[in-house]
Amino acid sequence: MYNILKLNEISDKADPVFAGKYKLTKECASPDAIILRSFNMHEYNLPKNLLCVARAGAGVNNIPIEKCSKQGIVVFNTPGANANAVKELIICALLIGSRKILDAIDWTKTLKSDDIMPDVEKGKAKFVGPEILGKKIGIIGLGAIGALVANTCAELGMTVLGYDPYISVDSAWGLKRSVRHITNINTIFEESDYISINIPYKKENAGFINKENFKLMKNGVVIVNCSRGELVNNKDIIDAIKSKKVGRYITDFPSSELLNIENIICIPHLGASTPEAEDNCAVAAAKELVSFIEDGTIKNSVNFPNCEMPRAGISRLSIIHLNIKEILSKITSAVSAKNINMANFVDKSLGEYAYCMLDLDDSAPADLIKKLENIEGVIKVREIK
Repeated sequence: MYNILKLNEISDKADPVFAGKYKLTKECASPDAIILRSFNMHEYNLPKNLLCVARAGAGVNNIPIEKCSKQGIVVFNTPGANANAVKELIICALLIGSRKILDAIDWTKTLKSDDIMPDVEKGKAKFVGPEILGKKIGIIGLGAIGALVANTCAELGMTVLGYDPYISVDSAWGLKRSVRHITNINTIFEESDYISINIPYKKENAGFINKENFKLMKNGVVIVNCSRGELVNNKDIIDAIKSKKVGRYITDFPSSELLNIENIICIPHLGASTPEAEDNCAVAAAKELVSFIEDGTIKNSVNFPNCEMPRAGISRLSIIHLNIKEILSKITSAVSAKNINMANFVDKSLGEYAYCMLDLDDSAPADLIKKLENIEGVIKVREIK
């Protein structure tokens, strides 16, 4: 029986995935796996036997990735599971960024007379805003969310410019033919009436949108950020709003300095806040954990490479190791020394870490596991039968 610790409430749609040899629990001192949403794990004591952690969502800022990597704990997320929910919020943000809908609603609440229609007709002129039909939108990032946004904007009659130097084959195939693929991001800044940011946050792209970009943009451009708040330099966007260089900034990541500034609209992180998205993310996270525990398969990990292999032989060794020279020859030599045939083998690397799966025609003796664990650079060894 494997213990799966829930650090947050998770949709019960995931329960059938854990049927059988899994116990879902809210309290466990030494879980085999953890599933969570927003719980902050940075002060959490990682048990020695913990195999994997799955975030039911895309962002993993609440998980100590490097600490997990050093202990051989695979961290998963669920990219794409909440993509439609975020896409819908981005489309909503485009509309409220273009039309002064929220301002108009707030103004309407102030009307006091019994017959308010004369006041409505007299006052509505100050809330005029342009349609998005025929306008040009630049989409930075064409992953699961960005591709959906691009296609929806095209269906709404917008001219769509898409920028993504790392676009996957699947995303490229899924784009409508009318989406114009841009190879120079400055074209996005120079030509777009609207810009949607859809890239993951990393330390190296903090402040990705800043005063230097604003110099290239059209006056009155509308910017939507439902990706991560850190991608936009707050001071620079405030200055750009006040100078009217940027017409409106809509973000799903509020901060105290952005609140109560005219033409900055802060949404309280609602991107994935739909029951459908929560269900999809929970099921996807559960499947990732089960697949890794039962087969050693890694898919959608943020700290180790994707790796899968058809089962062969009697047992499988799952070996997490550093990506260093000669370590593979030491691993295979240790197995060969036990006169056990290797039925199948795969090794993948991601930066300084790597992952190996090795299928054997016999069970692995305990002293082989110990010998493998003692190889310099090997972090964790597990036998899967």
